[in-house]
Amino acid sequence: MNGSGLSVGVIGCGYWGSKHVRVLNSIEDVESVVAIDSDRERLTALCRAFPGVTGFTDLGQAIDQVDAIVIATPPRSHAPLALRLVGAGKHIMVEKPMATTTAEARTMIAAAAAMHVILMVGHTFEFNSAVWKLRDMVRTEEVGDLYYLDTARLNLGLYQSDVNVILDLAPHDISILNYILNRQPASVHCWGSRHAHRMHEDVAYLRLCYANPAICANVHVSWLDPCKVRRVTLVGSKKMVVYDDLAPDERIRIYDKGVAEMQDPPEDAQPRMTYRYGDVVAPYLVSNEPLVVEDRHFVDSILS
Repeated sequence: MNGSGLSVGVIGCGYWGSKHVRVLNSIEDVESVVAIDSDRERLTALCRAFPGVTGFTDLGQAIDQVDAIVIATPPRSHAPLALRLVGAGKHIMVEKPMATTTAEARTMIAAAAAMHVILMVGHTFEFNSAVWKLRDMVRTEEVGDLYYLDTARLNLGLYQSDVNVILDLAPHDISILNYILNRQPASVHCWGSRHAHRMHEDVAYLRLCYANPAICANVHVSWLDPCKVRRVTLVGSKKMVVYDDLAPDERIRIYDKGVAEMQDPPEDAQPRMTYRYGDVVAPYLVSNEPLVVEDRHFVDSILS
């Protein structure tokens, strides 16, 4: 660690890694940023855009220059890189999916614990003000008794070469659900199918069942859909809530809608349902860039 702040590297400076470089370069407690990428042209362009950033094409040249590293490389490289960096005593944040197998993930966790370094996974939506609002609504029971949750993350592409659509997209929704409910599922069922891709599933459905309270959530992910969708729906006894991450404004809408059995139905009659239609409200959301909040959290975790 340098005298007044951290030196943080980013390995893998493509679309998402370059965003980390930009954000880290603006954080007060980060004294220097190091970009690591085998693509020399990409590295040159990034260092030109951010003159204070130092670039390396080889991790071996950079490893002694940093206190921590963000891993934003293809998923199959996450575990090998993480274990190498942890072994060198570096704090790491690894983008989702954390690893391509459960065994690799557990090995990473054990190695970080043994070396007493920070290991963080980049679940960016946990730092999103819209997701914070959903969690608050569940925690304060503003939606009433939660009936179920439903998420959809669909698009035409982008097909990945080393993981299927579940490992590529579902970590976002699983992290959102776990964060909103403040627990992990007791059981998970998953159905996936291959259509346009020979090796990897491109459409999948997951069902996550939670305990205490007992509630189930459905997750639909797809690389093979005509419409781009990024939606989370909460349905409760008092309110229904839709979070549309693609909405230009009013990303969250709260619907005062509901349904219930009619009180005191006639004897020997089928239960009749009553419906409630009320206002639709778009709550105020704090304006922030989730990646900035996430990277600050990573830096604060190291320093504290």
